Amino acid sequence: MKRAFIVHGWDGYPEEGWFPWLKKQLEVWGFEVIVPQMPDAAHPHIATWVPALARAVGKPNANTYFIGHSMGCQTIIRYLETLPKGVEVGGAVFVAGFLRHITNLERDADTVAIDHEWATTPLDTVRVVAHLPQSAAIFSTNDPYVSLENRHDFREKLKSEIITLESRGHFSGSDGVTELPEVLDMVIWLSQAE
Repeated sequence: MKRAFIVHGWDGYPEEGWFPWLKKQLEVWGFEVIVPQMPDAAHPHIATWVPALARAVGKPNANTYFIGHSMGCQTIIRYLETLPKGVEVGGAVFVAGFLRHITNLERDADTVAIDHEWATTPLDTVRVVAHLPQSAAIFSTNDPYVSLENRHDFREKLKSEIITLESRGHFSGSDGVTELPEVLDMVIWLSQAE
């Protein structure tokens, strides 16, 4: 059976925004869908989020798919980096993902430290791509946090198909995004690709 893991972002939760809609839609397509609550979502750290995703996934294989939102994208990427040689997953869809610093954040010390950790901790994207045969990355033209410069990183470093949508903000529930058919389409496309 195909499994899909939807990974929320910083300060997120499983019932946020478009996650419940996507879960139902993917279940119609025969996926088992898991939307884990990441630990201490207000204070995301690589050392806690990546192991939490690893525990949720268990043993990944070519029928394992990932959908990430914002910090959830980096969590997936860093999780893939930890996989043993020879393990391939089915694919991933990254929504508002970033490898650079996040923009327009509050400047308190905790927020700055979290951003710095995720943006500067080394990441072996060659190793990630060895586990990730196909992916897509979706960006919005008016995302206040994730600049469009991140498209280059996903295209060049992760070999992702790039999709840019007009005026969708950060694709969050607070932006009013409760359905995201482009993500569903990409997951189905990835799962049917040869």
